[in-house]
Amino acid sequence: MNDTAAATRLGDRIRVPRTRARIGVARRDITPPVGIRAKNWGPADWERSEGAHRPFELTALAVIGADERPRVLLAVDGTWWRRVADEQGVRGAILDGLGLEPDQLMLSLSHTHAGAVLCAADAHLPGGELIPGYLEALSAAGVAAGREALDGARPGLIEWTTGTCTLAAERELDLDGRALVGYNPQGTADDTVTIGRISVDGRVRATLVNYACHPTTLAWQSREVSPDYVGAMREIVEAATGEPCLFVQGASGELAPREQYTGDVTVADRHGRSLGHAVLAALDALPLPGEELTLDGVVESGAPLAIWAGRPVDGGDGARGVVAAVELPLRDLPTLDQLAEEWKDIDPRSRDERLGRARNLRDGYIDGPTVQHPVWAWRWGDAVIVGHPGEAYSRLQTTLRERFPATPIVVMNLTNGPGFVYLPTREAYDRGAYQAWQTPLAAGALELLEAHAVTLVASLLDD
Repeated sequence: MNDTAAATRLGDRIRVPRTRARIGVARRDITPPVGIRAKNWGPADWERSEGAHRPFELTALAVIGADERPRVLLAVDGTWWRRVADEQGVRGAILDGLGLEPDQLMLSLSHTHAGAVLCAADAHLPGGELIPGYLEALSAAGVAAGREALDGARPGLIEWTTGTCTLAAERELDLDGRALVGYNPQGTADDTVTIGRISVDGRVRATLVNYACHPTTLAWQSREVSPDYVGAMREIVEAATGEPCLFVQGASGELAPREQYTGDVTVADRHGRSLGHAVLAALDALPLPGEELTLDGVVESGAPLAIWAGRPVDGGDGARGVVAAVELPLRDLPTLDQLAEEWKDIDPRSRDERLGRARNLRDGYIDGPTVQHPVWAWRWGDAVIVGHPGEAYSRLQTTLRERFPATPIVVMNLTNGPGFVYLPTREAYDRGAYQAWQTPLAAGALELLEAHAVTLVASLLDD
């Protein structure tokens, strides 16, 4: 028997999820100054940057939806916050400068590992004297770009689509019983690229790209700061569209390029081109801005031809936001003295890097037997934006997509908080992965975060 309920009819459309709002975009150059501290790897035998491979960018996307409450997303080329105080200082200054409440701003770092050290407490170290001024410059750039985006917001659309890119690979390798951080040929990786085409008056004005892959192509051998693969990806997309491209890092705790840990910038550029072309392929599959393909009629030829044509559509007007913390358990943490003893036989530079990270992690993030881990969630029309501090494994984003298959969901690590707190799977704890012994969080934290995020997204969509 034919299923008439599922039959295609004249007038049916191929849905394009959309956000209809007043939208503004603005950008500022935030390339770190030559000589700034950029030692992010234990094996590095240098501390000051000697140049810049590509520019660093801060791009503001302002969205004023049907609830008339502005929300600003800042996509920032940057490493990670090593202390809570530095992140709070920069984000707090931007909130004050824009006159926004904490739920109205998401500041998301790309997580390049070839950028300036974002830690004012390192001011006494070589190149560290430039860090406080750079943090002030970041705040000023965020205020300037955010204000320009808000003031220039005009009625427009964000139309959402997805593509695929094979750049990201699982980086959990077991070698002779030892858990390493590197490409695992037996692993699988989430290859989804979530893309928002931003247009005003029928013309593309910007592109938002959300992809989960650690920017760890460039490592201790390169003495230049670099946005890693994000820089070449932007160049590819912006050359084709003529407008800014914003990149936000996905849930990439266990994902990275197969080829990494090099000083060869051409490898980072090659990686960026692979992602950029994936973005363009997905964009070129969309109809014109504001339209959906509609079954328009039948033309009799040598065969009866179904004619699908672009037709204007409405929708995508909903807007709402929420920020709510989830309580996460802590594992039994060794003292700094115990860690120093455990790592006494490794290279001194690598040992100092590990101890410094452990010390900073205890300063401001941990306050009590559990951690209050905040999550920001915004509904923009048909899409939902989810941001959180830390580095969740990709299961966070795949779980949300599976739970809400009709909703474009942008998931962002390293947003509004410390960026080096991993949320691994239970399996990562079982195998003794770096991400599991590095994090202060206990096994099960990722699952609690997932359940919390599902609840937040469901509440936004049900509303």
